[in-house]
Amino acid sequence: MHRILPLALSAFVVWAAEKPPATRTDNVKEMLHGVEITDPYRWLENQDSPETRAWIDAQNAYSRPILDRIPGRERLRTRLAELMNVDRTGVPVARGGRYFFTRRQVGQDQPVLYMREGLNGPDQALVDPAPLSPDHTTSVSFLDISEDGKLVAYGIRRGGEDEVTVKLLDVDSRKELPDQLPRGRYDVSIQPDRGGFYYSRFEKAGPRVYIHAIGKPASQDREVFGQGYGPEKMIDARISEGGRYLLVQVFEGSAGEHTEIWARDLARGTPLVPIVKDLRGKFFGFIGGDTLYLHTDWEAPNGRILAVDLRNPARERWREAIPACDAPIENFSPVGGMLFVLYLRSVSSALSVFTPEGKHVRDVELPGIGSASDVSGNWSGHEAFFQFESFHIPDTTYRYDAASGKQEVWWRASVPTDRDKLELKQVWYASKDGTKIPMFLLYRKGLRLDGSAPALLTAYGGFDLSLTPAFSPRAVLWAENGGVFAQPNLRGGGEFGEEWHEAGMHEKKQNVFDDFFAAAEWLIKNRFTSSARLAISGGSNGGLLMGAAITQRPELFRAVVCSYPLLDMLRYDKFLVARWWVPEYGSADDPAQFKYIYAYSPYQHVQRGVKYPAVLLVTGDGDTRVAPLHARKMTALLQASTGSDRPILLRYDTKAGHSRGLPIGKQIDDLTGDLAFLYWQLGVRQ
Repeated sequence: MHRILPLALSAFVVWAAEKPPATRTDNVKEMLHGVEITDPYRWLENQDSPETRAWIDAQNAYSRPILDRIPGRERLRTRLAELMNVDRTGVPVARGGRYFFTRRQVGQDQPVLYMREGLNGPDQALVDPAPLSPDHTTSVSFLDISEDGKLVAYGIRRGGEDEVTVKLLDVDSRKELPDQLPRGRYDVSIQPDRGGFYYSRFEKAGPRVYIHAIGKPASQDREVFGQGYGPEKMIDARISEGGRYLLVQVFEGSAGEHTEIWARDLARGTPLVPIVKDLRGKFFGFIGGDTLYLHTDWEAPNGRILAVDLRNPARERWREAIPACDAPIENFSPVGGMLFVLYLRSVSSALSVFTPEGKHVRDVELPGIGSASDVSGNWSGHEAFFQFESFHIPDTTYRYDAASGKQEVWWRASVPTDRDKLELKQVWYASKDGTKIPMFLLYRKGLRLDGSAPALLTAYGGFDLSLTPAFSPRAVLWAENGGVFAQPNLRGGGEFGEEWHEAGMHEKKQNVFDDFFAAAEWLIKNRFTSSARLAISGGSNGGLLMGAAITQRPELFRAVVCSYPLLDMLRYDKFLVARWWVPEYGSADDPAQFKYIYAYSPYQHVQRGVKYPAVLLVTGDGDTRVAPLHARKMTALLQASTGSDRPILLRYDTKAGHSRGLPIGKQIDDLTGDLAFLYWQLGVRQ
């Protein structure tokens, strides 16, 4: 059970008013659409300069001793290790009578690539990343598997980078082929005869699609698509089951706006032809037989599924296979000659099976409130696999017979939790403009509503991403220790279709922040917590949310963990791959968009003398998605500006990044650090 200590006493244990290292300021000023912009820390944008590297070292030397001295860290780490350092197995992919999946066993830092011969055969390790780096920061992942299960393309990832090196493995001989693609961002699709593979690669000029012949040097790879597309685009290319068709999908924006879809009949040798090019909406396609099934919000904000005969794809011949309904379609998979459609109903998964003509066959039984995901299978096969989990229910993988509807557990995580002692509840509250927003709460049964419980509020609100209930060691530990874990579903996400998403984009981005502030106010009003006991946490686009919370409502929150954030929104799209996100946020280069971006951009709204909450900013050199410069500049500015005695700390990892790949021990250490910081600042001692 937790104990609440007087804040001054608990803080004094590890906080003796240490001063952060001084940061040099520049007199950088510029006029942007008639507004003078001051940027005193622009020099910190240069990640590789000796001065920036010295600054990073100084910040770590300042923050690490403080974070390491927080009492109770080892107790937190021990419990997190019990929840996280357990056997984990990914959803399998069936190919040629073999099942391919990832598995990380207790004591292993990284998942290993596995294969099982037949449904009940022995599991065989294919690629173990442990020998690839002494500190186990290198990970591996499946990129594609040939239809006969004899050839695997896999990626090698260093740290948390998005980029991978592509390698090929002959499954029968366990020998690696000499073919290799250098570090980059790839999608890979192997030809059925294993003679080669298509791949898309992001390049400086923009994405391109190539074909590679097995046994030939990569320098001879032939470009087949992409000329004229700039770096704001993303391209995915894959071959249909059986190898007849090549499907190329072009996206602008991480949420898939302004889609183009092209197809080529490889058997007939026809050129690539556009299927979707001039329609405003999002389209995601999968091929089953000779039919292209399109999940789209075109003329259907909640989504529908269209069917296109690739032998005659004229638009007037398209048919509606699955119409829109009151529940948004999250995604779908063509498996076993059926369409598995995943809906969201009140932000919880519902999975239904339909014939290709759209006739409802049955609903798949799910255990309750939670998330179904990763539905996989072959169009010509009969079995589907999917995963289910909830905040306090570890992931379980189910094997499902598409013809009979028989369902069985294929694998279940064994995590030491007593979920019967925890209560999961969904509430609805009114945002600033009256919009009703749902929020999940997880806490111990019998919680006293007297405002004293520590609360952790986290959210995302962007990119059409739906935050459904997924197993969270952080949420479980927080609730076990007498706290309230809260996750609202803000506008900007995809929980209620495209209209919900658009209500948190561009000039409406402030809605996202207002929804978040209203969630905090609801928790306080209903005596789940108080401002002195309220912590918030978010990363990436959720890090932008944290920045808005810090600068717009500093009095509402006691402590903040802001991870891999976007914070200087006037310059975000000038770095790394951030041009992909202009369809979501807009760009300050546009005079009209500048006005609303400038109105909320956190970095430009830090004010000297304001009593800011305690803040822990987290980033690392390995983040090749969101430039770490945002966290560096914000750290310096907050440290120089805050009028409170609460710490502003930066935890900067020289290897960690935005993507997967950190060893489990490092994941446990990082989460321990986050929670220890929040417990310290909320005055909670276990």
